[in-house]
Amino acid sequence: MQFSALQLATMLDGKLEGNPDVKVNNIAKIEEAGEGMLSFIANPKYEEFIYTTNASILIVNESLVTERPVKSTLIRVKDAYSAFAQLLEQYKQLVGNKTGIQQPSFVPASVKTGSNVFIGAFAYLGENVVLGNNVKIYPGVYLGDNVVVSDDTVIFPGVKVYENCVVGKRVILHANCVIGGDGFGFAPQPDGKYKKVPQIGNVVIHDDVEIGANTTIDRATMGSTIIRQGVKLDNLIQIAHNVDIDTNTVIAAQTGISGSTKIGKNCVIGGQVGLVGHIQLADGTKINAQSGLSKSITEPNTALMGSPAFDYKSSLKSQAIFRNLPDLEKRVKELEDMVKQLLSVREGV
Repeated sequence: MQFSALQLATMLDGKLEGNPDVKVNNIAKIEEAGEGMLSFIANPKYEEFIYTTNASILIVNESLVTERPVKSTLIRVKDAYSAFAQLLEQYKQLVGNKTGIQQPSFVPASVKTGSNVFIGAFAYLGENVVLGNNVKIYPGVYLGDNVVVSDDTVIFPGVKVYENCVVGKRVILHANCVIGGDGFGFAPQPDGKYKKVPQIGNVVIHDDVEIGANTTIDRATMGSTIIRQGVKLDNLIQIAHNVDIDTNTVIAAQTGISGSTKIGKNCVIGGQVGLVGHIQLADGTKINAQSGLSKSITEPNTALMGSPAFDYKSSLKSQAIFRNLPDLEKRVKELEDMVKQLLSVREGV
């Protein structure tokens, strides 16, 4: 697939500097790009490559000032990173615009599908599944009975969505994530055994959510586990039953969130964070990687780290003191020895 500089500049509403007819058919990093390739620069750290790159076309910020001639054709835009992301998204849509139902796959007569739907080979759809327009179901996907998948959603290979779960518009479910498995509910019995508590709720995923590979989101005991609009979840995350994650929160890999915890809007949670159950995080809460949180956060925009997690700045100060403990211990011992010597001298007078 080939595009000219003029076509790209028009798509991005950018200002063209150089040859409008030069064409590209591939994308690469600026330091590796060759002739016929498109690249971009948004970080000043890489500005030196503007003068040495062999890329045919570069997308740059409109504020960029060049100090010497550039052989690449430039497309100036307000935000080069966002513009490049826009192009990648359009390219991905073009190459991924599959339609039809591959065989073998299992699609009951009760399934309802919108237009331009793709269902890959070896997919299994349960009874009364509903697929919106432009939904892409890749090979090996399982959708249980009564699952609803809304417009423009992409479900990659190996994903499992259990019965009665709801997936919104423009959602991306990456390979092997599991939506709607049973919550971890077991009642202790007098004889020491555990009796399973039936999990009869579901998972509801709102619009514009992205969920990484091998992430698991448990169905609610009753009601719904809810992932609200714009939430982004990394790979290998565990979301327990009845958790509610509010809009535009992002969570990094290997985080575990216990049951019935409620996370506010625009929170940022680092990798390997652990949250106990039945707590709440205020909007804008930020938690550093490998932290453990055991109580609710009520003040918006609080930054935390450590295990147990507490105020970010206080935690940094505590870490500095901890690193100096050997030296402090030595100084305390020296002071103790000085005091003993003074007391000995005094007693000898």
